[in-house]
Amino acid sequence: MQMSLISVSSPLIPSPPTWVCRRIDSRVSLSATPARSFRVAAKNLPSAIDGCSVLYGGACKFSSWFCGLKFWIPQNLDLGRVSRKREQVNDFRNAQIQDDDHSECVKSNLSHEQRVSEGPSAISLPNDSAEGLKDTSLQHGETSLPNVQPSISTGIATAMESPSSFSAEGAPNTTPLHRGSSDPNGELNISTRTVASLESPSTLPNIRSSTVAAWKGGAPSLGIAVIGATGELARNKIFPALFALYYSGFLPENVSFFGYSRKTLTDEDLRSMIASTLTCRIDHQQNCGDKMVAFLSRTYYLNGGYDNKEGMSKLHAQMELIEDESKANRIFYLSVPQEALLDVATSLAVNAQTKKGWNRVIIEKPFGFNPVSSHQLTQSLLSSFQEDQLYRIDHLLGRNIIENLTVLRFSNLVFQPLWNRTYVHNIQIILSEDLAVQMRGRYSAEYGIIGDIVQSHILQTIALLAMEPPISLDGEDIRNEKAKVLRSIRKLEPSNVILGQYKASSEDKVHTYSDTLTPTFFAAALFIDNARWDGVPFLIKAGMGLIKHRVEIRIQFRHVPGNLYRDRIGHNSDLATNELILCDVPDEAILVRVNNKIPGLSLQLDASQLNLMYKDKYNAEIPDSYEHLLLDVIDGDNHLFMRSDELAAAWNILSPVLQEIDKKNIAPELYELGGRGPVGAFYLWAKHAVRLVED
Repeated sequence: MQMSLISVSSPLIPSPPTWVCRRIDSRVSLSATPARSFRVAAKNLPSAIDGCSVLYGGACKFSSWFCGLKFWIPQNLDLGRVSRKREQVNDFRNAQIQDDDHSECVKSNLSHEQRVSEGPSAISLPNDSAEGLKDTSLQHGETSLPNVQPSISTGIATAMESPSSFSAEGAPNTTPLHRGSSDPNGELNISTRTVASLESPSTLPNIRSSTVAAWKGGAPSLGIAVIGATGELARNKIFPALFALYYSGFLPENVSFFGYSRKTLTDEDLRSMIASTLTCRIDHQQNCGDKMVAFLSRTYYLNGGYDNKEGMSKLHAQMELIEDESKANRIFYLSVPQEALLDVATSLAVNAQTKKGWNRVIIEKPFGFNPVSSHQLTQSLLSSFQEDQLYRIDHLLGRNIIENLTVLRFSNLVFQPLWNRTYVHNIQIILSEDLAVQMRGRYSAEYGIIGDIVQSHILQTIALLAMEPPISLDGEDIRNEKAKVLRSIRKLEPSNVILGQYKASSEDKVHTYSDTLTPTFFAAALFIDNARWDGVPFLIKAGMGLIKHRVEIRIQFRHVPGNLYRDRIGHNSDLATNELILCDVPDEAILVRVNNKIPGLSLQLDASQLNLMYKDKYNAEIPDSYEHLLLDVIDGDNHLFMRSDELAAAWNILSPVLQEIDKKNIAPELYELGGRGPVGAFYLWAKHAVRLVED
């Protein structure tokens, strides 16, 4: 590689800059290389021409010298110095681009003593040139330094040098940066171009890493605020899920977390509160401690007080201090009681939304207590937010079994043609909870399990099971099909509903509802009035305080017409019915029940299960449902979140039963805590010619 260097020796004319080029991997690294590395023997110097000594044969070609000369001449002749600063830098950049070897040059600013010792080869950059670089870079938006002192001391500037600033001998280049005329205290002015060339945000003390990411052209910053951060849900579910996503690399690097509540706490108090709930993946625990420290250092707390308008304004100001200056997105998780939801949401909409990106709001169930309150809540939310900003979350919909519904239906030819009334006899959705998942005072609303599980999780599961194929996997396309199914479901008749309430003795350490009609058990038969599912019963059972924790979906097919082996089956033909069973608890699995011949000389049939057990097939930890849903919110995937029209349709299905409860025309049947639930559920299944399978 050739090098050309110009050295001006005239005592009357200031010296133009010395340009040093270094090529690394087809790119030019910016480095301040000591001038001694470019000493040239006197015998190699050509004769002087008009007081200037010209040297050929080095890293910078003639174009590099020429652009440097263009940069130097106007400043020393004082011709339009101020007005031409930016044009000079633009000319300089254009000349650099036109260079054949794509080389870049770095100025080597030497002290007066060094210039004397090095002789005419040591050349300094004029003060105004450095200022012109800074002004131009700021104008074009390459970077900015908000909330940062305008000057940086010599010691910090030296520590900020990139590895390329070391000489060939390995000693760091301690040459001070050029002192500008506007620096009366002797501190060093660092141009934004130099700062932007640093390799790591960690080398910038007291400068936000998100700002550095913006200098490098990074993605928008992301702020996640948990409203109600000191509650049980936030401590045990939301923050652990956020850390799991951060640890697994699913969150952007410039992400920050904010806790908001009415308690008087500090950042360290919140970090200590949630630290004990954070865990790393079992299947890979690499750098767990470092990731946890990094996550907690990005977590901040704000005491919102009792005036949410003022509190949200403070939250907005705090988030702006941490966020990127140009692009920022925000997620607000409203983990608050229903009675406080509207006030928090309205204050948030007015005072805490960013204007530099998108805003998304997560709302926890229940979504109202009845059709009227749900409608009022929806209208209030839509007056403050757009529909696509609202994410009504139900953590049960984040389970892997729910995602598998559409995969099994639409990616397997063996199931797709069977998914209709011609082949399906009934579909059962069972969700029972034992005492291990019991939560004291869980159902504070009048309708209990109906508003907590049935209205959202159960009906959403039916919608995914029964919907027509969407035109794409886009969230809105899927929600359009779900809404059609929910509007097609016939309103529930009280004769097809069984309510239950567990009775607990004084020795049982659980909350009792003996003084109310709050149901803790719900069983019903639903019918969808459309061409695909006409006449097929969808049997649902949801209860708490039962003998077994069990979550499964059973698609039971019809009997084989004219079965040749009916004499071998016996009187109980249900045992020979084909079934597709999707299990989530206690073990996640996909089971298919088929009939086969038992080995031997006699012709005996047996109903066996072809099983896919996830724990045997996949050696990986299944993420928590909150992780799945939070990642969907970040990605903008809303297909598992209820839209306003879906919510209204779901409440419309349940309205006849809720009206009977209000009139006290229907009362829950009592059942033993830890038992199998009300006996009426078995009769309801038998009414529709279905056997309720308990095991």
